[in-house]
Amino acid sequence: MARVTGIGGVFFKARDPDRLIDWYRDRLGIAPAEDGNVAFHWRESDDPDRRGRTIWAPFPSDTQYFEPSTAPFMINYRVDDLDALLERLRAAGVEVDDRVEEYDYGRFAWVMDPEGNRIELWQPTENPPHD
Repeated sequence: MARVTGIGGVFFKARDPDRLIDWYRDRLGIAPAEDGNVAFHWRESDDPDRRGRTIWAPFPSDTQYFEPSTAPFMINYRVDDLDALLERLRAAGVEVDDRVEEYDYGRFAWVMDPEGNRIELWQPTENPPHD
């Protein structure tokens, strides 16, 4: 059965994302890469050759990326079979965005939970490149 396999990212709104990134870097050692993203790299416990990453990213407070949700955050969940999961969610009456985006590091889709929070689903490529 298609399912969530972990957290792919934590995204949240910030009044001043750059200042907040500086604070987290200086106080907690969470430093962004050159592209501005913070990625926590790890390996699958049952297959150490498979790499993974979890993204942490503050967004501007006026971002529209989380819409139609009004929540100040969005969680990205890693999934093992995006198409099958979307099919099952649609059949269950879940609000599913028709858009699916593909990149070299995986495929993305979006759904809304019952409380109106936008959820990002990510099926990573088999062994995504490290930053």
